[in-house]
Parts: sequence; C-alpha cells; structure tokens
Amino acid sequence: MRKKRGRKIWWWVIGIVVVLAAAFGLGVASNGGPLGNKEITIGTIGPDVQVWQHIAKSKEAKQAGLKIRVKDFTDPVALNKATANGQIDVNAFQSWSYLQAYNKENKNGQLAALGTTYLEPMGIYSDRYKKISQVPDGATVAIANNPANTARGLLLLQSAGLIKLKKSFNATSGTNEIAANPKHLKFKEIDDTTGPRVLKSTDLVLIGNTIALTGHLNVLKDSIYHEKVDQSTKNNINVLATAKKNRNNARYKKLVTLYHNQKIQQWINKKYQGTKVNVQKPLSYLEK
Repeated sequence: MRKKRGRKIWWWVIGIVVVLAAAFGLGVASNGGPLGNKEITIGTIGPDVQVWQHIAKSKEAKQAGLKIRVKDFTDPVALNKATANGQIDVNAFQSWSYLQAYNKENKNGQLAALGTTYLEPMGIYSDRYKKISQVPDGATVAIANNPANTARGLLLLQSAGLIKLKKSFNATSGTNEIAANPKHLKFKEIDDTTGPRVLKSTDLVLIGNTIALTGHLNVLKDSIYHEKVDQSTKNNINVLATAKKNRNNARYKKLVTLYHNQKIQQWINKKYQGTKVNVQKPLSYLEK
C-alpha cells in the first residue's frame, strides 16, 4: 500500500511539473519570452522626457503591446553608463556621432543604435549680435566640452564662414584642428547643459536644440545661424541606443517603429514647432 501511495504522489508531482512547464511554454510563445510583458525603461534628457512620457501613455504604445517607464536624467554620460550596465533598457537623447565618440572612450561598456529618431539643428546664438557678419574680431565662443558636440560646433562655425578646419578633421576633433581663424575667435569650453545660461556673458554660444528648448529657445527663430538638414549633417541624427548585447532585441526595436507613428509625429511636430525633424532611415544610412 505504501508503494502504491508513493507512486501516486510521485505521479501527482510529475503531473504538476508538466502542467507548469506547459504553462511556461505558452507564456514564452505568446509573449516572445518569459519576460515578454516586462516594462521597458527608457532613460532620456530634457524635452525628450515629455516626448517619451507622451508616447508611454499613448494608445499607440498600448496597441504595440509595449509598457514603457520613463526615467529622467541630467548627465548624458551617466545615462549611457546606466544603459550599458542594464539599469536602463534603452536611451533616447544622443546623436549618432555622440554614440560613436562614447564607444570610443568606453571600450568596456559598448552601446549600439536600435534606429534613428530625429535631427535637431544645432544653432549659433547671441544676445549681442543679430547676424554672423556682425561678429567682431576676438569674439568669445562658448562650445561644448564633449568631443562629439565640440566637433559638431566647429563644423557649424566653418559652415557659417567663421573658421576653416584641417582636412584631417573628424567627428571627435577639437579646436587644435582649426586651420584658419581669421576673426581670432576665442573658445570657452562649457558643459552642454549650461548653454542658454551663458548667453548674456558670452559673444556666441553653440547650443544643441534639446538644450535650447530647455532655455525656451527655438533654433529656427532665435539662432543667428543653424545647421542645414541634409547629407552633411547625417552624423547628427539622433538614435535610440541600448547595450550592445541587446541590439537585436525585437521588443526594443518596436520602440523605433512606435516613435515614427504618424499620430506620435503629429504631436511632436506641434509641441516643438518643427525643431525636431523626423528622420526614418535604416542604420546602414549612418554606417556608410
């Protein structure tokens, strides 16, 4: 009797295990993995916090089967590190050139782009001058102190006709790669985020649009010169980024499609008055 009872208990245990395994298997099949319904944490900065909060609450996100939690950061390097170590699933703030520069400096915490989002023109701003031709000899220019945005700012100054860069200039070059500086411009390095605050104390300030928006500046209206949106500025296209090991995560890639949804884009365009130019390109466009 004991043996029979023992066998019955054993078969009950096997039955429970089989049922649980089947249930788990169904979960994998329906959700794309045991964590298929897990919330995706997106880290972002400045006005993009509002963009992603809007996306997270949208019916389009619900229809895509995505649960999104948005986390606000002020330090871009800290955000990239949090993404590399898995505290943040995906981040939304940086340009392709910024991502490349970050990876070059952080060999052990590599990130990868999931897809493109938008391009925001960088602008040259001034409280003292209304146009580039008024910039005097010896003017001081406030420029970002990170390699990607330093290079971007210098290219913008060259486009405006204020300096000429060496042929060896690249996406992470600095002021030592200036070939000609006819107006004897002086450069003052600043933290990116302080751009709007130094306008009153500096002749010219180079400000990316994300930061400009936090200072209630519209690059299309308030800058005295800004980047043109064309092939020459493709390195400045913003991307969604994740830890390199997650670059093929199907759920994360859904965020790219969601961002470009027509209804989402209508809201962004109205909210930011056309200063976030939608760019829906394959990653191969950036990698050429």
